[in-house]
Amino acid sequence: MLAIDKLNFSYGDMQVLWDVDLTVNEGEIVTVVGANGAGKSTTLKNVSRLVKWESGSITFNGTDLARHEPHEVVEMGIVQVPEGRKIFPEMTVVENLRMGSFIKSARPDRDANIDRVFQLFPRLKEREKQLGGTMSGGEQQMLAIARGLMANPKLILLDEPSLGLAPLLVKFIFDIILEINKQGVTVLLVEQNVYQSLRIAHRAYVLETGRVVLTGKGEELLNDEHVKKAFLGM
Repeated sequence: MLAIDKLNFSYGDMQVLWDVDLTVNEGEIVTVVGANGAGKSTTLKNVSRLVKWESGSITFNGTDLARHEPHEVVEMGIVQVPEGRKIFPEMTVVENLRMGSFIKSARPDRDANIDRVFQLFPRLKEREKQLGGTMSGGEQQMLAIARGLMANPKLILLDEPSLGLAPLLVKFIFDIILEINKQGVTVLLVEQNVYQSLRIAHRAYVLETGRVVLTGKGEELLNDEHVKKAFLGM
């Protein structure tokens, strides 16, 4: 279980997160939604220890993450798929996937995991020898998620996976997130696509200017009047 308790974080003199409380239970899909600049990506970066908070706490299965470096967080089973994909453009699909299994515990499963992600993403199998930088945005997003799965995550952090994708690919990506969860991976998702992300979430949090203003089941928040007006144009 991931537990964030009264998390505060600033970039220099500008405070970005204010007393954020958030819980992700094993087996859940939990979504954090909000407008651009609400603090969604910053929350994930704190979990991954890419940035370091001023006060509050983050624990994973009872372990205090403040005492760990980013590579140690990955070894614990927390893997972030960053916004903007950030694949290795000069490497092939297979080479990118192999980079995802760099931690010692994932290396014995490397070949089996490549087969697994090719089953999830048949298009990557078709392009296994193609350079990542020559693929479409949707294919690069598939590769970024697949690379994250290569580390055998217990918890995968997905940062805006639908950003910039065509509507048909957006639906495919969210269906894949559901399938990943069914295969036993817990998911913490941050998204501006409020409808699609709430549709698949067990629970969700609404962030506004760095504060949690609403929380509840995904389907409940889809019907919440504030969410409808603020994010769904209803």
